[in-house]
Amino acid sequence: MSKFATAAKRLVLGRPFRSDRLAHTLLPKRIALPVFASDPMSSVAYAPEQILVMLSVAGASAYVYSPWIGLGVALVMVAVVASYRQNVRAYTSGGGDYEVATVNHGRRWGLVVGSALLVDYILTVAVSIASAAANIGSAIPFVATHKVVFAVLAIALLAAVNLRGVRESGTTFAIPSYAFVAGILGMIVWGAVRVFLFDDEVRAESADFVLIEEGEHLAGFGFAFLVMRAFSSGSAALTGVEAIANGVPAFRKPKGRNAATTLLMMGTLAITMFLGLLFLARVTGVIMAEDPAEQLLNAPEGYEQKTLLAQLANAVFAGFSPAVWYVIFFTGLILVLAANTAFNGFPVLGSILAQDRYLPRQLHTRGDRLAFSNGILFLAGFAGVLVVAFEADVTQLIQLYIVGVFVSFVLSQSGMIRHWNRLLRTESDPVARGRMRRAQMINSFGLLMTASVLVVILITKFLAGAWISIVSMAAIYWLMTAIRRHYDGVAAELRDEELKPATLPSRNHAIVLVSQLHRPTLRALAYAKATRPDVLEAVTVNVDEVDTRKLVDQWNKQGFRIPLKVVESPYREITRPVLDYVRRIRGDHPRNVVTVFIPEYVVGRWWEQLLHNQSALRLKGRLLFQSGVMVTSVPWQLESSKRASRKADESYHVAGDVRRGLHGAAPERDEEETRR
Repeated sequence: MSKFATAAKRLVLGRPFRSDRLAHTLLPKRIALPVFASDPMSSVAYAPEQILVMLSVAGASAYVYSPWIGLGVALVMVAVVASYRQNVRAYTSGGGDYEVATVNHGRRWGLVVGSALLVDYILTVAVSIASAAANIGSAIPFVATHKVVFAVLAIALLAAVNLRGVRESGTTFAIPSYAFVAGILGMIVWGAVRVFLFDDEVRAESADFVLIEEGEHLAGFGFAFLVMRAFSSGSAALTGVEAIANGVPAFRKPKGRNAATTLLMMGTLAITMFLGLLFLARVTGVIMAEDPAEQLLNAPEGYEQKTLLAQLANAVFAGFSPAVWYVIFFTGLILVLAANTAFNGFPVLGSILAQDRYLPRQLHTRGDRLAFSNGILFLAGFAGVLVVAFEADVTQLIQLYIVGVFVSFVLSQSGMIRHWNRLLRTESDPVARGRMRRAQMINSFGLLMTASVLVVILITKFLAGAWISIVSMAAIYWLMTAIRRHYDGVAAELRDEELKPATLPSRNHAIVLVSQLHRPTLRALAYAKATRPDVLEAVTVNVDEVDTRKLVDQWNKQGFRIPLKVVESPYREITRPVLDYVRRIRGDHPRNVVTVFIPEYVVGRWWEQLLHNQSALRLKGRLLFQSGVMVTSVPWQLESSKRASRKADESYHVAGDVRRGLHGAAPERDEEETRR
């Protein structure tokens, strides 16, 4: 079983990397861009669409506000990108917003950021994959009718690719990421050429549909609320920016400068594509309804609403289907790969939190391919649960989205302001002070913008689903504090302030468990005698009167000096009578230590495990909880385990084996050497 599992693991993950190869997995900027920035770049596939969907409640006339909402989102993105360029230069350890908040605001606010980002990373995967299913479903009806299955399989595939290592996943994702950017920019440019140079009429398939307005209640405050809700949905375009701050350790040196350059490239591309798609939506007259069956007045019966990008591609590249398929294919692919931003950010953040003892230590260790494997598996599992629970519906999932990321934005920018204030108190160089003042002004502007957006999000999305994210953040915060209390309690319990030598027990009472008189039992008896205990006895449990009497007779015939104690078991149990007997010994002599020797079979095939009962395993598990009791397993390797061990030794080669004659030597020479 273990060999099969190892072979499957190697097939999926590849050969393990040595720890000293970590430097070779660092990323250049051209690879880091698709690895860490695919989420904000790909969010243009659903953020502009969500603006139109939210505005559709007020009818097509409300679409006149979409360019202004888009400019507002773009302004916030400029502020966030400029602010995070200061972050990545100042903090290069990979803690990102968590480190900034912890250092400048304290541990509690750092945990708030950590819990917010963990929730947001999970939602990033769920929203990106759900949007991919919707876009691909616009061209392939089978995917549209099986979105949940597609989403779960896509998440599993992403996890497998990331388990192979950061550099390999980056190389895998680079080509489709750049192909997506080229397709979107090409569509925007060609659409502008057709409209302004050729004076063509570029119309979307939904341009002639009539949207039913909600009514007069949307006037005044109601309409303002609707515009704010559209703005908050469009702000999903900013997600993923913080992932670069968390991924700084994965960049090549100089890490801070390379991360800042990558942020600038990401922001430029994302803003250009975001505003370009809103421009195309206006000139083509696209209609996007939240509920097409109820809102579209003159749509044909059975009309399936396509995504914004699918409608724009069909309008701009009318008559040239290869270009349409190109845009749809790479949009769906990049949305699947956009979740890779979270697959790189979540494990790194989880590792840092685990190092600070706020998450299980298993999240801090790297796997065979030098990736944080446990964090990747945790993220894939939680994201899979979300897409199943919300049926991979983008409109439902996006209501939960971006709350966490804007909480981290606000605390990060306020933390950076404190960071610059602290440095300015000790800096006397005028040039350096001027540079710090400029950085502080940038972070102050970023704080103003992100705090304003957070207020809008909480007002417009709380009842629509954002409360679920807030409750999840609170639950993760409580869980992390509980984990830290546990680790602190364990450390305090194990700490010896005066480093005194451990108190030796008065005597060692050794017990050898005996079920039959065979070779494993004899080995256990011999090993127990070799430890020279003060008291040594054999113990058997009477579950069958005939077998027990036979064992006692054999024991007496062999003439062992070690006494054999028979423990009665009226209910044919083994574990409980042994535990009771050990407790009695401990109760009579509490300063003594009791050592229990358990003979065990070792088999080489997985199915052989099923043919032997697991009484030894259960007994060990119970004895480990007994104070003053030591448990020693005495293994007896059966022939199948010896063969498995020999095969494993033969297949395991290290440098110099052939030279030393361990592998690859001719059999004749081996025999000659043996005769000599």
